[in-house]
Amino acid sequence: MALISTKPNAEEYSYEVFWSEEDQEFVAIVKEFSGLSWLEKEKTKALAELKNLVARLIDGYESEGKDYPKPLRVS
Repeated sequence: MALISTKPNAEEYSYEVFWSEEDQEFVAIVKEFSGLSWLEKEKTKALAELKNLVARLIDGYESEGKDYPKPLRVS
């Protein structure tokens, strides 16, 4: 995972939302944060909640002085 030191916006990351037959909910994932996901009955809510979580994680990285995962869409 590539890291950067300037604070990215949660919108810059690469998200995917898909239906899980097993969970009977939509699953939102973010490629740059391996293993991070959010489950919801509504597709748009799954994505929105995951973006909120990523924003909180970015704030945590900042408060701890850590580098952030580099968004794939930013060169």
